[in-house]
Amino acid sequence: MHELDASPVSAPPRAAIRKLVSAALREDIGGGDLTAALIETQSRAAARLLCRDNRRVVLCGCAWFEEAFRRVDDAVEMRWLHGDGARLAAGDEVCRIDGRARAMLTAERTAINLLQTLSATATAARRYVDAVAGTGARITDTRKTLPAMRVAQKYAVAVGGARNHRIGLFDQVLIKENHIAAAGGVAEALRRARGVAEESRIEIEVENLTQLREALAADATRIMLDNFGLDELREAVAMAGGRAELEASGNVSLDNVREIAQTGVDIISVGALTKHLSAADFSLRFDAPDQARPANTPPA
Repeated sequence: MHELDASPVSAPPRAAIRKLVSAALREDIGGGDLTAALIETQSRAAARLLCRDNRRVVLCGCAWFEEAFRRVDDAVEMRWLHGDGARLAAGDEVCRIDGRARAMLTAERTAINLLQTLSATATAARRYVDAVAGTGARITDTRKTLPAMRVAQKYAVAVGGARNHRIGLFDQVLIKENHIAAAGGVAEALRRARGVAEESRIEIEVENLTQLREALAADATRIMLDNFGLDELREAVAMAGGRAELEASGNVSLDNVREIAQTGVDIISVGALTKHLSAADFSLRFDAPDQARPANTPPA
């Protein structure tokens, strides 16, 4: 597979990308970029986007990065050397950019902020997926995303090779401890849930083996095991006997995720994919003036 075609999923709709980028640019630019005003309006520049990260970074967010520049200068020219899903090493050149220098300077920080965050999410997802390879367990994300960036981060999770859990409160029933308490118990909560959604869209969280027995007795088909220890997870798998899909959740890390997977659970949901981020390190470096092409010279 060519790196430019490496992404396993389609990017969100352009409208969603544009909305996030526009909000991010408004936050940064406000009434105008005072520092970029030092640059002549029509002065052109060429620049290279470089990966500076010593980790094996999974690139993600090219569409957001490009949109940030195009919202400031719709004539900017870009040539991507790698695409979403590519594995990058420190020193790799990712993209070449040519356009009006002032616009490029204005868009630079917003573009890199988005790229470094989405690449961090994709990289984390890839690390977790690699950690459980061969066990049969699937890694999924959660709703613990950065505000206003859920659609983007869910895409990044998929680019990293993991799967998406529910997008929000609207597409799946997830009965948690407070729902159970308010509804009057596990069985009653499940009964009410079946009145508003199909069985395939209902999941119930249990906090101990007693609640698990209640959920199984009520014919739950997908059960989240919240903060179960390894021995409890093994017992839960044996108790379910394949009657329900089991999801392990809570206190999952790269240090213990393989052990959790080896208990036999079907799914492991990991909030860290989208909330415990270590931003990927990218740098935009302008070429020296004598390396930048004249305004009337076509791009390479």
